[in-house]
Amino acid sequence: MTIKVKVSQHGRVLENIQKWFESELGDEILSAQKQVINRLLPNLFGYHLVEIAINPNMGLACESLIGHKIVVSDRFQLGLSDNCILCQPTELPFEHNSVDVMLLHHSLDFTDNPHQVLREAIRVLRPGGHILVVGFNPSSWWGVHRFCTKTSQAPWQQGQFISQSRLADWMSLLGLTQLQLLTDYYLPPFESYKWRNRFEKIQSYGRRSLPKRGAFTVTLARKDIEGFTPVKQVKVSRKFYTLPVTKPATRELIRERS
Repeated sequence: MTIKVKVSQHGRVLENIQKWFESELGDEILSAQKQVINRLLPNLFGYHLVEIAINPNMGLACESLIGHKIVVSDRFQLGLSDNCILCQPTELPFEHNSVDVMLLHHSLDFTDNPHQVLREAIRVLRPGGHILVVGFNPSSWWGVHRFCTKTSQAPWQQGQFISQSRLADWMSLLGLTQLQLLTDYYLPPFESYKWRNRFEKIQSYGRRSLPKRGAFTVTLARKDIEGFTPVKQVKVSRKFYTLPVTKPATRELIRERS
């Protein structure tokens, strides 16, 4: 007796993009993303970090100095770590204002409701906390290739490819202040290593002359709304000074008469 498990279209897209990140081209992109993420994470401090990635086994927050790291996965998979929680990114089981750093790795690209995923991440983020959003860049070779080839799409082409202006509007609406925008990997999306090697000079040219045209973007933002950290009332110790007072004249007169 065989049991057939029905997988939704969204589930198949997630499976395909997970397998693609294990390919040669996907591994190059992931390595470049980790280098950019590792430049930012060591400067973000706190007690709790939540990572929501395409694959919960990527270990993107290894360079973070935060001790308590939580990985979110929307389904059970082999090899999940002990600090992994099974839940949907649109319904996180965390309290309001309880997380110091949120890391979203293509969580907005491969979801049916990216705005709700971002809203939920901001809900659990504490005021003054930071969020890192990693996504594919539509203003790049990859975005042009995705726009031109709509018939046969690779797994990475099925993402949302949210523009920076649109993401900036969402962040501003939800009370985030964008602090930094980094991007990298300027090679065209060739599956063949031979062809990518032929365009190796574009990599150095893009980093020098095209700072916002990389294949992916990493956006760093800070939550600046909903109850700033209250300032504790400073208790000032009151000091009473005794002033010199002249003795009453009547007492001196009584003493003299007596």
